[in-house]
Amino acid sequence: MGLLRDSGVVYKAAEEVDLGPQSDQPYLPANVKAPRMAGFLVKVFVWCLESRIFGALLLYFLKKNNLIQKLVTHAELEEEPLFEPLHPYQDIKEQEVEHIDSDLSPPEKVQRAVDCLPSQRTLDDLKSQFHRWTILDYSRAYTSGKITPHMVAERFIAAVIESSNPPLQMSFFINYDVEDIRRQATESSHRHEKGEPISVLDGVPIAIKDEIDCSPYPTTGGTKWLHKLRTCTGDACCVMRLRLCGAILVGKTNMHELGAGTSGINPHYGVTRNPYDTGRISGGSSSGSAALVSAGLCPVALGVDGGGSVRLPASLCGVVGFKPTFGRIPHAGVLPLNWTVGMVGVLAGTVEDAFIVYAATNGQLPSQQSTILPPPKEYFPLLKSTKPITDVKLAKYGEWFNDCSDDVKICCSSSVEQLCEHYGWKIVEVTIPEIEVMRLAHYVTIGSECSTSLSSYLQKLNFAELGWDARVALSVYGAFSGKDYIKAQQIRNRQMKFHRNIFAKADVIVVPTTGVTAYPIKNDVLETGELDYINGAALVRYQIAGNFLGLPAVTVPVGYDKAGMPIGVQFIGKPWSEATLIHIAIAMQALRISECRKPKVFYDLLNKEE
Repeated sequence: MGLLRDSGVVYKAAEEVDLGPQSDQPYLPANVKAPRMAGFLVKVFVWCLESRIFGALLLYFLKKNNLIQKLVTHAELEEEPLFEPLHPYQDIKEQEVEHIDSDLSPPEKVQRAVDCLPSQRTLDDLKSQFHRWTILDYSRAYTSGKITPHMVAERFIAAVIESSNPPLQMSFFINYDVEDIRRQATESSHRHEKGEPISVLDGVPIAIKDEIDCSPYPTTGGTKWLHKLRTCTGDACCVMRLRLCGAILVGKTNMHELGAGTSGINPHYGVTRNPYDTGRISGGSSSGSAALVSAGLCPVALGVDGGGSVRLPASLCGVVGFKPTFGRIPHAGVLPLNWTVGMVGVLAGTVEDAFIVYAATNGQLPSQQSTILPPPKEYFPLLKSTKPITDVKLAKYGEWFNDCSDDVKICCSSSVEQLCEHYGWKIVEVTIPEIEVMRLAHYVTIGSECSTSLSSYLQKLNFAELGWDARVALSVYGAFSGKDYIKAQQIRNRQMKFHRNIFAKADVIVVPTTGVTAYPIKNDVLETGELDYINGAALVRYQIAGNFLGLPAVTVPVGYDKAGMPIGVQFIGKPWSEATLIHIAIAMQALRISECRKPKVFYDLLNKEE
């Protein structure tokens, strides 16, 4: 292949690159060269990729045509590789926050989070507009005696059965256990009857992405085989903390197989459909978690975000998606599909609910405390304060921000303008170089880590048990070399330096959450899934920094496109600045929540009528 080798880009040192609005750094749009494929075409493509004769040549040209060789593999960089996005803790002097003792128990942290919230609505409020019930709505309903966790559980079970069957076939879940749900609900009901709920989460239904261990369920990762080779022996740390708060863990949600896609189309467990239009995708890979929160089955669900896999489907389904700083929530008990880019995140109907569940699940394990030094302090935002945070600066890279559909651009631009006008905040125009280079380096990283983590299992696997689109992904992932991976980590270090300098000028970076809204599900995807890398690149366009650089990020729903599909705006924060990020997200939510529309598929578990 030496004669066909691309010469690599020679990058100037990061310190020499101008990050100002007049920078000469060009914006390079995604250079995706791959046609959409599904059905028989996908099968032919897989056979070619797995062929000893054609496979290596085809993979070589895929990497070459999509600029991986030019921008990553053969690039010349001065920066050293950075293998993990660990950020030394720095006290960034956030406004209107409260320091929280890291030794508090999960229920105690939840109570401290509730104490930070303003007074909440009652069940009779907001009758004139659509709203999803919150954690505090459930808690107050239980306390009042109007409803019990057992009653909610029965309504939940009926809703899941209805939504799983024709004509809806929403495919929210991979696995749920009716008797286990009833058992948890009965125990919670007894605690409430005695006036002794553990926390406001006691009796609240919460779903778990099937990438996270949760007893009594196997963890499939969206496959038909992984749970046979890797047994689930107990709860993941984040799940255990929710269980300690009394939450009802209602089952394992559907996901894109191995998290290796953005559509949420799973040929084994069904296509998770968007509650706003069942003929459109929900997004992935935390598809089931996003869709069921949108549809009202749970106020909150857990996901895992390796390449926007929490924020992306949250945006497409019109809910909140929150991903903390790398290392903030322990990864113990989560499938090790992507060691250095994957993070547990929260999908919720409101920012407040995302905050409460974040409060329950965050905090280092003793085994982590030597990894991040000094240990990061925990601050919660004082959302009940009558004094809003001031002098907030939002970094905006115009060419990147506008690289989306017209509906997304208009909606997100007006939302950000409204935010700044209402609170007196400022936009800081910047240039963030090499966005497309970072996307490719992240792809090399997540692909290499996924194929390596699964290598011992794949040796024992009959590939016929894999979905066709997953077979394509694993073939591409396996083609990345050690050199590819090292170069990608050099690019990670380089981007860390760029973002550190951006955050010296601004508090957050603001972008749309996705470049497009949820697109239609075509009939040819049901058996094979689909390969749609052009739409995929548009969906992850604004996701990568959160994962590759380990930065906290949150998406907030702000409107709809002409077809009535949700649009989200995203704020990417400084390391360990979750409190400030939540303040900003709450401010954005307050200005746009009145425009929230009811999905076509929606279940009201606190009222008898739907």
